[in-house]
Amino acid sequence: MKARAVAKYIKGSPQKARLVIDLIRGQKAGEAIHILRAVNKRIAPSIEKVLRSAIANAENRNNDVDVDALIVTEAYVNEGPRMKRVRPAPMGRAYRYQRRMAHIVVTVGDGIAADGGVQAPRAKAARRVKAAGLGDQTGGKLKAGESKGKRGNKAHVGGKGKKAGAKK
Repeated sequence: MKARAVAKYIKGSPQKARLVIDLIRGQKAGEAIHILRAVNKRIAPSIEKVLRSAIANAENRNNDVDVDALIVTEAYVNEGPRMKRVRPAPMGRAYRYQRRMAHIVVTVGDGIAADGGVQAPRAKAARRVKAAGLGDQTGGKLKAGESKGKRGNKAHVGGKGKKAGAKK
């Protein structure tokens, strides 16, 4: 038996919310609420609200559900839309920054799978990697005598100074 709750468009970075969600994944529901009460993060009350909603959904689905036996089987945070904002900067310039939002999903269950076996909590999602084409992705080591100058990997040949062998 599973019950799920979703909170969308929560103000706060998904990366910061994942730090808190990782603490409660696989815990008993009551224990997870105690953890969220003790965590000193701004997003924790929002996650607690979603968890309590998932527990209430489980009670509404089945009257004979044991609330003390519920386990947080799935808990993850997805990225919501970003609000682009502008901050004034020196010399008439403007710095852009983004206000991030998160979609929080919590699923509670009794720990028993549909086929009768024991259901393990869902593992943590794989790490995200940067998209190709952003910055220097090679990461290769330099050979002896080589160096990265001001122009990156390109060799610095010649220049705007005097030409070799030119007379004054």
